[in-house]
Amino acid sequence: MEQLFKDFSPGLFVMQTLILLVLIFLMRKFAWKPILNSLESRETEIKDAIASAKEAKEELAKLTSEKDEMLKEARVEKDTILKEAKATSDKMIEEAKETAKAEGAKMIENAKAVIEGEKKAAIAEMQNNSAKLALEIAEKVIRKELADKKAQEELLSSYLQEA
Repeated sequence: MEQLFKDFSPGLFVMQTLILLVLIFLMRKFAWKPILNSLESRETEIKDAIASAKEAKEELAKLTSEKDEMLKEARVEKDTILKEAKATSDKMIEEAKETAKAEGAKMIENAKAVIEGEKKAAIAEMQNNSAKLALEIAEKVIRKELADKKAQEELLSSYLQEA
């Protein structure tokens, strides 16, 4: 420190003080305001960026909420469509079963009618054949029995008595 006091020069001190004051004045006049303005504008930009980020975050939350709501609605709609499709499918299957049953019953009735008709035709044919056979047998028996004149008179008289 002593060395410092020995080398001290008042002219140099005044000159350096004057230069420092001029430098502070010039800095204040020309550089301080632009630096402060740039700092203030930077601060404003940062505040705006923060506000924009908050708005974007809120918008993202809102969109996420809307997306979730739309997904829920889509799931509900999907479930509804699937239920309707299942109900329609079940209904179509039931209608097909009903139609098949009705057609089966109709076919059975038609088959029964055909069988009944064929049965009646067979019975009628059998009756006709039986009647023809009976007539042929009766004719042969009667010819044999009536071949003789005395037997014919006896048969005729028995019929007359019955009548």
